[in-house]
Amino acid sequence: MAFAQTKMTAVDRDSSAYIETQDGVKLFAKSAGNGPVCIFVHGGPGAWSKSFEEMGGRGLEKRLRMVYLDQRGCGRSEVSTSGNYSLDRMVEDIEAIRHALGVERIYLLAHSFGGVIAVNYAKKYPDHLFGLILANSTLDLNSSLEDQMEYVNQLIHSNFKVTARDSILTTFSLARRALSAKDLSYKMLSDDKKTVDKLDHIDESPDRTYDFGKHVWDYKIYCEDFRPETKEIKVPVLVIAGKKDYAIGVNHYRTFQFPHQRTVLIEGGHVLYYEQNKAFVDAIFSFIK
Repeated sequence: MAFAQTKMTAVDRDSSAYIETQDGVKLFAKSAGNGPVCIFVHGGPGAWSKSFEEMGGRGLEKRLRMVYLDQRGCGRSEVSTSGNYSLDRMVEDIEAIRHALGVERIYLLAHSFGGVIAVNYAKKYPDHLFGLILANSTLDLNSSLEDQMEYVNQLIHSNFKVTARDSILTTFSLARRALSAKDLSYKMLSDDKKTVDKLDHIDESPDRTYDFGKHVWDYKIYCEDFRPETKEIKVPVLVIAGKKDYAIGVNHYRTFQFPHQRTVLIEGGHVLYYEQNKAFVDAIFSFIK
């Protein structure tokens, strides 16, 4: 993968750039659109921003300056040679992008696991946020994995159970393997296999790195339950949830306690930004008015 040879300190409108962080990692960021800056915080863990940009983000560019960021060790960004994928470092990477953009305040739009990173940014830098948008986001990874296993049991009439919190990943891996053997893995994201095929086609790019996804489980903090902390976050929050989002848990959003929260429930699964793009975009535009 080729990277710019010089340190870039700015992201121009309608362009892409590599922003070098304080610890020397070059982060890929693409800017497009007009309006207040909105940085997209992808999930995974270890995914990238390209699939969201192509399948859901472009409609937002009419009223927002979207910034599609690939987190360190993800997509088109560099890996951390020091192996630093801590949550604090991920938060500081977003702050580095904000500095490079030269703006005082931003929106964050997080999807899936990205909610964990975005909420922790909101805790540390509330004065730099217009608002926080959580789309199909988890704030307790273990809870969402347990919900996924329950859905697997429904789909294939299995009986996967978690006997201890530290065994979740092992049991989850077995459950997903069993689902894949039935050719039903797509069901975790959408009822429509074509939607997931389109997503997979983008995500299977050879230009994508996945180093963060390999190391995320080395950090126990990512598996903490951040929902109790939501009541301390005072910025405006839009929660977008899917009625059939079995990847996160259909009732997960009900456990959030943001003081200034607006919730929009949309008919769709984990990729409703594509399946129900108009409703998704309308919800966000209504929030940023």
